[in-house]
Amino acid sequence: MSGRANAGQSTLRSSNSSLALERLREMLDQDLSATDRQLPTERELSETLGVGRRAVRRALEVLESEGRIWRRQGSGTYVGPAPDKSGPVIDGLSSRSNFFEVMEVRLRIEPALAQLAALRATEDDIRHLRDLTRKISEAQDADSRELWDSALHRYIAQTAGNTLFLALFNIVDKVRQDPAWHHVREMARSQESRVLYTDQHDTIVAAIERRDPAGAEAAARQHILSLHERLLAVTAGGLSHAS
Repeated sequence: MSGRANAGQSTLRSSNSSLALERLREMLDQDLSATDRQLPTERELSETLGVGRRAVRRALEVLESEGRIWRRQGSGTYVGPAPDKSGPVIDGLSSRSNFFEVMEVRLRIEPALAQLAALRATEDDIRHLRDLTRKISEAQDADSRELWDSALHRYIAQTAGNTLFLALFNIVDKVRQDPAWHHVREMARSQESRVLYTDQHDTIVAAIERRDPAGAEAAARQHILSLHERLLAVTAGGLSHAS
């Protein structure tokens, strides 16, 4: 008899957890825009949903694993994905890094991104890449050229279809865009370099368009190497003038 009772209680607990999860999903779905809204306590949810606190706790664990809620110890449970704690760390990277480190990392990830883009790009992706290269070549000022240039490199990274690679690209790009480094990029601009970089962008996109991963990788590597060489030249020149 006791065995059957225990089995019945186990089934009830399982059912309560499923019921709690279902009702919590309904609660979250009612207001999809309520990101960072604090949920009631487990005790309050238990009373509201009509299930045990253990069932509520299990359901919350599932929702947390799905990224629909996050918890802060001593504070409570909140709607939405957990806040990104890497922001302050990334914000300080530019002061601890330099352009040469940025180029070293770009040289290792952007050719790989171009290679993957050649394997995964759709026809719409190709059209958008072509549109971005056109906007770079038609830009009338340095600010606009840099804007569209950055957009092209980012779109190639997105087209690669790898979330982790894209996250790495975003970190490097954020460091690269630090205002303190704008003057270095200004120094590296010239009419000759603009023509060269435009041709290199076209070569990268052409390789992606013909589904040539090796060609796209090689073209992206050559482009980053050209940027690196130009940076070396202008910074060495600046140092020699200052000394």
